[in-house]
Amino acid sequence: MNSREEQLKAFDRLLTIMDELREQCPWDRKQTMESLRHLTIEETYELGDAILDKDLEEVRKELGDLLLHLVFYAKIGSETNDFDIADVANGICDKLIDRHPHIYGDVEVADEEEVKRNWENLKLKEGKKSVLEGVPRSLPAVVKASRIQEKVAGVGFDWEKPEQVFEKLQEELGELQHEIEAENKDKMEAEFGDVMFSMINYARFLGINPENALERTNKKFISRFQYLESKAAEKNKALKDMTLAEMDVFWNEAKLL
Repeated sequence: MNSREEQLKAFDRLLTIMDELREQCPWDRKQTMESLRHLTIEETYELGDAILDKDLEEVRKELGDLLLHLVFYAKIGSETNDFDIADVANGICDKLIDRHPHIYGDVEVADEEEVKRNWENLKLKEGKKSVLEGVPRSLPAVVKASRIQEKVAGVGFDWEKPEQVFEKLQEELGELQHEIEAENKDKMEAEFGDVMFSMINYARFLGINPENALERTNKKFISRFQYLESKAAEKNKALKDMTLAEMDVFWNEAKLL
């Protein structure tokens, strides 16, 4: 691994290259925070894919792409004298010190859960009116539900046992079934949302990340379906011309791989 001196030198090199590109490259010079935003989101998802694939070489590359974006935003901020990369780094350093009084102060904590509760309470003391203010509006719904539940749990609004959450899930499933039988589409959607919210909450109690769990299933389904497609192609058959029973043969083969 690189020494601290080498790490700082590499970061300084990146800052220098960013300065040069911003001045000399037509594409880099044209970019704004708004034009970079969707690219940053894309890079974040690519990092997420690499992490789920456990491809550490790809993780390294994607971290580099995201680091470039962070430096890019800071460079743009410096051009309007709003902030630069030092302001960004010092800002997060100050926040980490303030939010960890059990490390940098005289507060004592018993465990991880107490650390999280203190974190949310400190945010309220900083002027936030709600613990939910920190949940981005544009987060995907599954991730947003997870963050909402984590944050309210951090201030004590939570079930005590996983069994209670499971009972709530069963209750929500019953309400959904009732609306299905009543054929009320609007209420069906509302109750389906309640079921999903309860499932995500149950996952939290089981120590499962629901986003990761669902993505694992997505990847598994894709892999099995592509196996089915390849086997059908070997027999010169189009899927639309095969019976479900024929497709099930290849699907079950894929499950054994």
